[in-house]
Amino acid sequence: MIGAVMSGRVTDMIGRKLAMATSDFFCIVGWLAIFFAKGVWWLDLGRLSVGYGIGLLSYIVPVYIAEITPKNLRGGFTTVNQLMICCGSSLAFLFGTFLTWRTLALLGVFPCLLQLVGLLFIPESPRWLAKVGHHARFEAALQSLRGKETDISLEAEEIKDFTETLQRSPKTTVLDLFQKKYLHSVVVGVGLMVFQQFGGVNAVCFYASAIFVSAGFSSDIGSIAMVIIQIPMTTLGVFLMDVSGRRPLLMISAAGTCLGCFLVGMSFLFKGHELLMNVNPFFALVGILVFTGSFSLGMGGIPWVIMSEIFPINMKASAGSLVTLISWFGSWIVSYAFNFLMAWNSAGTFFMFATVCGLTVLFVAKLVPETKDRTLEEIQASMNSFSLGKPRIQHP
Repeated sequence: MIGAVMSGRVTDMIGRKLAMATSDFFCIVGWLAIFFAKGVWWLDLGRLSVGYGIGLLSYIVPVYIAEITPKNLRGGFTTVNQLMICCGSSLAFLFGTFLTWRTLALLGVFPCLLQLVGLLFIPESPRWLAKVGHHARFEAALQSLRGKETDISLEAEEIKDFTETLQRSPKTTVLDLFQKKYLHSVVVGVGLMVFQQFGGVNAVCFYASAIFVSAGFSSDIGSIAMVIIQIPMTTLGVFLMDVSGRRPLLMISAAGTCLGCFLVGMSFLFKGHELLMNVNPFFALVGILVFTGSFSLGMGGIPWVIMSEIFPINMKASAGSLVTLISWFGSWIVSYAFNFLMAWNSAGTFFMFATVCGLTVLFVAKLVPETKDRTLEEIQASMNSFSLGKPRIQHP
């Protein structure tokens, strides 16, 4: 959460590339502190350092990807970030079954080092360069991204015009986000993160083994099945992102997570009344797999895609910090409260999650705009002119 609070300002001040390098530095220091730990304080400091780095990265990466990709590929490319997170967590589960925790911590250093080296070979975000007035570097970066033979004059002019308009605006703070012209963007960005977290994803991920055991199913088989379904479903989401659009994929994904939580809730309800005892474990397994697959399809990555698209560059620092903070704060609340909720009422806990997931479908249908095939400047111009008292402008 500390990293999230600082992410927007740090990224705006030093640029996207240097901010990613800073994140890698904190992650490397954290993993090494855990690896060499001689006492609990070293473990705590290591976790704090890694957490700070991840808090920064979770904002920087989708924003950077959104700013460098053409509009027809932006959704798929941004969702690849979620696919890589999915693959990384799956590998961590796999390696953790046969490696010691110290070795696993040391293994965490290598992706950070790989990214540090990779940063030497990628261009800075053209939109950030335009914002800070590096016009020669801005055009060179954009040309590098689009290819030497591509005519970038139209895109470059559009970015310049939009940036110059924003530069004439007064400097902004977090409080400025709550002006009427930004209200729709804030409601959408914050709302998606709230629904994403309070739909129970971290409860399911962090306590999957305990859920399977409570429901009477093998935790090993259940966890392996979760890992197997996550990667193909996330990959499918990447390919569908720029074909079907954000809104349909989000609604299908949220509806699937609702069904998954409902099935798990029914499993615990039947178990509590000693009904269908032979099939209850399979209800739990199917429910968790439906939830995991559905979440991976859209709710996992699309809120971050939309967050990176809907805020203008002059508000991205404040908005990004707020939205990322809300995401990690929600993650902490759900993770911390889950054991207490399960002790209170296991079935009721999952029916609560199902209700939140169902409300997500309504939220997306009523308030979330379609951003497929629109430039960032077009999206932000339409979002900023939106008024809750007027009908939303429809775009093809």
